[in-house]
Amino acid sequence: MELLQAFDAARAEFARRVHGVAAGQWTAATPCTEWSVRDLVSHVVGEQLWAPPLLRGATLAEVGDRFDGDVLGDHPTRAWDRSAEQSAAAFHRDGALDGTVQTGAGPTPATEYGWQMTTDLAVHAWDLGRGIKDDESLDEALAAAVLAVVEPQAAAWQGVGVFAPPVPVPGSASAQDRLVALLGRRP
Repeated sequence: MELLQAFDAARAEFARRVHGVAAGQWTAATPCTEWSVRDLVSHVVGEQLWAPPLLRGATLAEVGDRFDGDVLGDHPTRAWDRSAEQSAAAFHRDGALDGTVQTGAGPTPATEYGWQMTTDLAVHAWDLGRGIKDDESLDEALAAAVLAVVEPQAAAWQGVGVFAPPVPVPGSASAQDRLVALLGRRP
């Protein structure tokens, strides 16, 4: 699965779950122990809001703190829809993946940034499904593609606070279960 295809699939997975959040579920717990459903969705919306300026070459300083805090307002689902539409347009813009973007880790190839965003969307779609007690299953091809990208990097991410330590799963586990377990979640 190519990057943009995976990004679009992950975005669709997250969107499906955001649109499934019932009014009383925004305060529900998620596998991200410090985040409620609302906090999780706000995090992902914030990440989507960062994409357009970063992909246009903005620096972190130029973006500043405008996407800090709760970015959902009174209409969380609408906030998601708007941010996802803008992010998708930014990633699909001709040449968007050819350069580098500024991230907290420094200049990063735009394709690597795209896979980071795809991973974030896919794994948090799983988290959101679990948080709202809905379908947690991810598209199999998406889970396999993200696992193939994440697996070689996961050891380097451990200990820097990005993900919890891996959870053991049998070798026969599905790509989805291996992915979420590798990123510290219990399938």
